[in-house]
Amino acid sequence: MASQPAAPETDPGCRVLGLRERKKQRTRDSLVAAAHALFLDRGYGDTTIDEIAAAVDVSQRTFFRYFANKEEVALAVMADAEDFFIACLRERPAEENPLQAMRASITEAWRTLGSGRSSGPGSVTAALELFELIENTPTLLAAHLRRATEQEGVVARVLADREGLDPATDLRPRLLAAVLGSVVRISHLSWGADGAANDAGPDGMIELIERHFDQLGPALAGSWRE
Repeated sequence: MASQPAAPETDPGCRVLGLRERKKQRTRDSLVAAAHALFLDRGYGDTTIDEIAAAVDVSQRTFFRYFANKEEVALAVMADAEDFFIACLRERPAEENPLQAMRASITEAWRTLGSGRSSGPGSVTAALELFELIENTPTLLAAHLRRATEQEGVVARVLADREGLDPATDLRPRLLAAVLGSVVRISHLSWGADGAANDAGPDGMIELIERHFDQLGPALAGSWRE
């Protein structure tokens, strides 16, 4: 029986990549993976761009073709996961309300990135490791919060487009986008402090995200004294 052709490689936005783009994507992924491993092993501050480039056997000049600075390569794991989430959100059924679409998209993204890929720059494991690194590195935390603000704007525009709203005059898309970011961050902090969830890895994180979404409505509109 003839072997089946390999599935075409895609980027975080799910585009099929050509040969040249695949080579570039592999170089980028190698730089991200090398940087990630070095940051976890040596710490963010003690790792240099030259060391990252050397680990992939490329020049510093090649590194700067892909990333503007060390912060950008450090946050690339999170950026790719966020891009994948946005792609999922754009594809959610129109009949879902905004909160349903966001909840389904974030859990779909975590499950998809966690299925069949336990390690590497695009994995949920790498994202969870990066969360830990960010929380313990002030420089990265500041950069991550800046990016999170930008990401909220992207999510808000997607939600506004789905609902036919103007996000400049209707506050709901931006509000829900900010809520999403808070749910993910609080879920991660809970994951880090919960031994059982931590041991469960990505599945534990997904369970916490679902639990926090379940609590969102009562927390916003319900009585806290019952």
